[in-house]
Amino acid sequence: MKFFVPYIILMLSLPLMAVGQKGIDVSRYQDTINWKRVQQTKTVDFVYIKATEGASIKDKMYKYNVKKAREHGLKVGSYHVYSSRTTAYDQFNNFKSQVKKDQQDLVPVLDIEATHCHKLYMTRVDKLLELMEKEYGCKPMIYTSEKLYMTHFNNKKYQKYHFWIANYNRKPNMAYTLWQYTQDGQLKGVRESVDFSRFNPKYGLANITMPDKKKAEIKDTVSK
Repeated sequence: MKFFVPYIILMLSLPLMAVGQKGIDVSRYQDTINWKRVQQTKTVDFVYIKATEGASIKDKMYKYNVKKAREHGLKVGSYHVYSSRTTAYDQFNNFKSQVKKDQQDLVPVLDIEATHCHKLYMTRVDKLLELMEKEYGCKPMIYTSEKLYMTHFNNKKYQKYHFWIANYNRKPNMAYTLWQYTQDGQLKGVRESVDFSRFNPKYGLANITMPDKKKAEIKDTVSK
């Protein structure tokens, strides 16, 4: 049928709204994760893994987690914890030294939390977002609280960014892509409690997939 290929491309370009698309985020605090067991639970579709923090901190479990999570079929993304105590350039160089573009399935995340921000210098945040976008070919997703969102990001300047909002009591009261709804999740293969997140019904993995990976998926599907 003549419409077959365009139809496939159209469907792949639409938001993926599959029910049950859930993800976790992990760091060295979860210690050594048994990714085979995590995959076998079939309750997790993707994982964000802490790569770096500030200008010099590198998560010691990062490389292991990326390698094993991808080996077991999970979509993987990486996040950087922002610090107000150092420059955007130093933080970007720290993140870039750990996070290789060809190992990323999902867009990078800039994690902005009050506990790490003595004062949030938005010119510095903007520069870091700019550097990350230039390096990885896509706008980073911003992880933050509702309070920080309403104070710093609730304006037209940030409308094109995806937001990952943490709220352990209720759904966020603003536009969001991901909602981190608990920090006390239990999952086979992970000894410690783990953060769980789910998508806004309007969004899915297709919306936060790295652009080059999305193109590759479309090309592979069309070729079949």
